[in-house]
Amino acid sequence: MDARAVSRARLAITAVFFFNGVLFASMFARLPAIQDRTGVSDGALGLALLCAMLGLIVSQVAAGALVTRHGSRTIVIAGLCGWSLALIPVAFSESFAVLAAGLALIGFTNGFLDVAMNVHGLTVERQLTRPIFTGLHAGFSFGGLTGAGLAALAAAAGLEVTPQLVGAAIVTLVMAALVSRALLPAAVDAAPEGPLLAVPTRGLLALGALAFCTLLAEGAIQDWGAVYLAGGIGTSDAAAAAGLAAYSLTMGVGRLLGDGLAERIGPARLARGGGIVSTLGMALALSTSSPAPTVLGYAIAGLGLATLFPLALKAAPAHGESTGPSVAAVAGCGYLGLLTGPPLIGGSAELAGLRGALVIVVVMCAASALLAAGVREPVRSSDSRHG
Repeated sequence: MDARAVSRARLAITAVFFFNGVLFASMFARLPAIQDRTGVSDGALGLALLCAMLGLIVSQVAAGALVTRHGSRTIVIAGLCGWSLALIPVAFSESFAVLAAGLALIGFTNGFLDVAMNVHGLTVERQLTRPIFTGLHAGFSFGGLTGAGLAALAAAAGLEVTPQLVGAAIVTLVMAALVSRALLPAAVDAAPEGPLLAVPTRGLLALGALAFCTLLAEGAIQDWGAVYLAGGIGTSDAAAAAGLAAYSLTMGVGRLLGDGLAERIGPARLARGGGIVSTLGMALALSTSSPAPTVLGYAIAGLGLATLFPLALKAAPAHGESTGPSVAAVAGCGYLGLLTGPPLIGGSAELAGLRGALVIVVVMCAASALLAAGVREPVRSSDSRHG
């Protein structure tokens, strides 16, 4: 394939990862304002967010089959456009029912996008014959930082939630139209005769367990990290936000460096080292009652966790018969962990306090280090696992 076309496709799929992060952060950063407008309780808001995660997990099963049959390009474009449009009901929501329905639709459309954009990223990487996949996930991380920053500026300027979110949706729709021509043709990774579901091999189960542990840890830190700083340590809201910013920043940097490190030392060693580093980082964060070491611990944990989920997804095709279903299976396990983590920490905090509950994150990071042996480069061949 023409080198310039592949380079354009790399830029295009990086933009997809970036704007996916922008949309997520734009919405989550304004959730307090949405909650105030709708008048829902914390419990009701949690239930509405659960609808989003359930929608995502349900759609990922079908996403693997659709990507296999029709190629990732079509599903990437449809998923990104659907995600953008699904944000509009949330932007206008004034009741629990509309909010929950909008979030469920967001989860459903993003489930298709998540699988398809990862498969397309792997396809572009194969065409380039050099590692770029972890760097694509850095695009998501920095998109999240950008979306959160813009949302903070919008809130500080007194801009209402509705125009901000609708604006983000419109910009993303325009971007989707622009990048659609640059993505690789659907035929490049379509496999009309390939299997539609992944057989649960031992390798896929190990990668699914790694993804589960990793995203459980990520979700717990994202949802409870600032709460622990503000409530458990007694910092200001600004310092609590700084802790999560440090975590997000080091995760983005770690993902930028991940491809080069994986090529230099091997993906399994990188994953094992990431699990160990994240374990030490969270242990540091929980071993002190001072804000600075806790924030430093979050930053170290973000650096360690950065490459684990991308490496698990990248290794999935080597353990399955077809790329789409294999990626969908591992991603689904990961998002199940993301779904499980926050309520597990919340329930455990009622029994052992928040610091004691967050020890679960340390255990999950350590488990990731033990499961890292399953991470290896996909077999590069022309067989069906590239479909």
